[in-house]
Amino acid sequence: MSRGPTETAPWWREAVIYQIYPLSFADSNCDGYGDLPGVIDKLDYLSRTLGVDAIWLSPFYRSPMKDWGYDVSDHTDVDPLFGDMDDAVALIDAAHASGLSVVVDYVINHTSDRHGWFLESSSSRDHPKRDWYVWRDGGEDGPPNNWLSIFGGPMWSFHDATGQWYRHTFLRSQPDLNWRNPEVVEAMMDVAFFWLDVGVDGFRVDAAHHMMKDPRERDNPPAPSDHKAPWKDMGEYDEYLHLYDIGHPDVHAIHRRFREVVETYDRDVLTIGEMHIFDLPEWASYYGENLDEFSMPFNFHLMAADWDVPSVRAAVESVLWNVPAGAWTNWTLGNHDEMRLASRLPQGHDMIAATLLLTLRGTPFLYYGDEIGMTEASLGDAPSRDPWGENVEGLSRDGSRTPMQWTPQPNAGFTGLDTEPWLPVSQSHTTINVESELTDEGSILNMYRRLLRLRRESSALRLGSFMSHPASTDDVFVFRRESNEEVMTVALNFGDDPTSVTVGSGKVAFSSTEPRRRDDIDDAVRLGPREAVVVSHR
Repeated sequence: MSRGPTETAPWWREAVIYQIYPLSFADSNCDGYGDLPGVIDKLDYLSRTLGVDAIWLSPFYRSPMKDWGYDVSDHTDVDPLFGDMDDAVALIDAAHASGLSVVVDYVINHTSDRHGWFLESSSSRDHPKRDWYVWRDGGEDGPPNNWLSIFGGPMWSFHDATGQWYRHTFLRSQPDLNWRNPEVVEAMMDVAFFWLDVGVDGFRVDAAHHMMKDPRERDNPPAPSDHKAPWKDMGEYDEYLHLYDIGHPDVHAIHRRFREVVETYDRDVLTIGEMHIFDLPEWASYYGENLDEFSMPFNFHLMAADWDVPSVRAAVESVLWNVPAGAWTNWTLGNHDEMRLASRLPQGHDMIAATLLLTLRGTPFLYYGDEIGMTEASLGDAPSRDPWGENVEGLSRDGSRTPMQWTPQPNAGFTGLDTEPWLPVSQSHTTINVESELTDEGSILNMYRRLLRLRRESSALRLGSFMSHPASTDDVFVFRRESNEEVMTVALNFGDDPTSVTVGSGKVAFSSTEPRRRDDIDDAVRLGPREAVVVSHR
């Protein structure tokens, strides 16, 4: 099914990468908002206690915070909410000293309408930066075409002062950059150079397939009545087939240019593009014809699959089959845009999901708090802080962005006892928190720690080949990972009944539900209800 380990793997092929949403991770100055010094304070937890290899930081750049940092007003400065540039440098240096690589968000499709570039562009039709954004005259009935913003309403807003419409894929306060303008391309490449010089190890490229749209700007056709959204229900946005407002082939030239920039540095730099593409050949095209675009396009196929063995197995096998020769993939089951993993899956299945995520061939991405089983928070009557949820009913992301739960005390150790956090702390923090779970041998946190340790010690789990195992059933997914040094078999029981599967002789190296299980296997391994095991065949 897939090839064995490479001789010299870049750091990110073997890494487990942990996403931090800085606003909600740790508040060092008790203003209610997480910050960069707070992240520094928790590096020992990440590198030693938990045992991940890298962190991905969601945006911490200067921003009016209309979209909580994804509306950037200065790509090369830190918003005072998070600290300052000295704090950013200190964080990167401290992470490296702790053995952690640092990946930052590269917000590439748009800026804030408070960015200096847009202020100049919108000042006059004749300004030299006018063409840095997408401006158009309107149609007969208003906007230039029928394209819709992902966050609700038209993708175009009228600018009274200059009498034209500007395009925004997201909020009206997030105008789209004009990536067909070479000056924009080079200005944004300079942003990448800036952070590479500061010392980052990689970029997660936000909205990586949105920035190039149909140059003829044709209307999108209506979706057929039986059309099913490929990702999730997005309201009015799903009423059209998005043929012309996303992923124009010209975008590949931009990503090749970006790859040229990072390869001018004498170190392995990760580039991973955010794109919700479920046509696998199209998804794989973002590696580039000669593997000269992204190190990896983000892989959301597992997150979108139905949670049953046939669907999960089909998603895994299909992705690995479509990864180009010599390339590498990644896996994720949670992020700042989606419902919490523990709330999406049936009770007890988050341990199965964790085992799957950390034993598949590819780079795992973990979302902060998933390692302690944080659930989607019910915020009751609290006002929405998420602009998507304000504009499109049912799409608020606030519940998955609540503060990290460090302790059972009030405010969960995220901020001071007398401080009101920017989002309410989930009421679950009294039982779901780092402090309590560290003392519980059977907690999900200690399960993650055991599994991460096993992965770190296993060449098969880090870089080995993948093969689905014939012992798989409709309730049990079994696969084998193999390197030159060892063979590991992973068996995941999605069912509510105990069972056993034939895997050959070996020894249990890990169980999701029995922390001390280390029994020898003659031929068949027993599996309890909703238990995941890893068998070593050394």
